[in-house]
Amino acid sequence: MISPFFEINKTSTGKARAGTITTDHGTIQTPIFMPVGTVASVKTVHQRELRDDIKAQIILGNTYHLNLRPKMDIMQAAGGLHKFMNWELPILTDSGGYQVFSLSKSRKLTEEGVKFKSHIDGSAHFISPEKSMEIQRQIGADIFMAFDECTPYPCEYNLAKDSMEMTHRWLKRCIEWTEENLEIYGHKQRLFPIVQGSTYSDLRKASAEFISEQNAEGNAIGGLSVGEPEEEMYRITNEVTDILPKNKPRYLMGVGTPWNILESIGLGVDMMDCVMPTRNARNAMLFTWQGVMNMKNEKWKDDFSKLDEFGTSYVDSEYSKAYVRHLFVAKEYLAKQIASVHNLAFYLDLVRVAREHIIAGDFYEWKNSVIPVLKQRL
Repeated sequence: MISPFFEINKTSTGKARAGTITTDHGTIQTPIFMPVGTVASVKTVHQRELRDDIKAQIILGNTYHLNLRPKMDIMQAAGGLHKFMNWELPILTDSGGYQVFSLSKSRKLTEEGVKFKSHIDGSAHFISPEKSMEIQRQIGADIFMAFDECTPYPCEYNLAKDSMEMTHRWLKRCIEWTEENLEIYGHKQRLFPIVQGSTYSDLRKASAEFISEQNAEGNAIGGLSVGEPEEEMYRITNEVTDILPKNKPRYLMGVGTPWNILESIGLGVDMMDCVMPTRNARNAMLFTWQGVMNMKNEKWKDDFSKLDEFGTSYVDSEYSKAYVRHLFVAKEYLAKQIASVHNLAFYLDLVRVAREHIIAGDFYEWKNSVIPVLKQRL
C-alpha cells in the first residue's frame, strides 16, 4: 500500500500535531525544521554532517539563486539538485519570489512577471510564475513553492490587497503550467501555494480561503517574520491555521527563533525554515536548551567544559567553550563551522523533542515551561 503524502499520527488538546510526510526521497517526521541550503549548500556544513550528525530530514534550495548560479543547463546535466549536491533525502525549493523583491537591485513588476537585475553582476532577467515553475521542475525538489509577491512590513492596506490578489492570479498560472508540464526526473514533485495578506486579518482570511480551495497537497504561510512584532506573527498564523485544511501539512516560511518555532507548532504549523541557526552561528550566537550563548564573550575564555553538555552533535562534546571562543576571537573559519553544526543540531533536536511531547500529550505544558529557559542569555 502506498503511504499518503501526509498523515497525522497524533493530535493534541490544542492545534499542535505530530505527522509524517512521505516523499519519493524518504519520510519526514513533523513538526520539522528545515535547514536552508540556498545555493545548494547549507553554509559551512557538509552534507554528511547534515545527514548523520544534525539529522536533517529535508533541506531547502532557492530558485532565484540556483537559476543565477550554477544555472539550469548545469542543473539538468547533473540530473537535478539531489544528484548535483549528493543529497538523497527530501528537498524543498522556494519560488524565488522573496529574493526578487529583497535582493535584486532594480525590479519592474507587471501582471506578466518581474524584470530584475541580478545582485551578482547586474545582468537583466525576467521571472514569471511559469518561469519559476520551469526552473523548479529543472531543480527537481520534492516540494516546490508557487511564485508569490512578498510585501514589505509595514504595508499599506490597498497595496497588501492588490499584491495578495496578484499572488492568487499567479497561483492559478503556476497550477496550470505544472499540470501541463510534468516532472523531469521520475520522482514526484508537489506544489505548495502561499497565503499572503500582510498583517490584515481580513486579507489573510480571504487568502487562506482561496488557497484552501485550490486543494494542493500542502499549504504555506508567507510574508511573516519580515519585521512585524512576534505577537502579530502569532495572531496571523493562528487565524490562518484555523482556515487551512487540517489534513494537509502547513509550512510557516522563514521562522524563526527556537521559541518562535515552539509557539508556531502550538498554533498548528508542521514545517518551518530559517537562516537564523546558521547566520547567528557565524556571528557567534549559539542556541541551547539552557539559553543563548555569545561565544565571543570573555566569560568563556577559561571555561574548558564541553561546548554544550546537552547537545546532540559531535561538536558539542569534542570542543570546549574556551576553544570555540578562541576560534571566534582569532577569526578562524572553523569557529563558524562548529557553531553552525551545533545550532542546526539543536534546532533539529528541538522539533524532535516537541514531537515527543505532542505524542506524550503534554506539549503545551512543556512548551510554556521551556520557552523562558530558551530565551535566557547565558
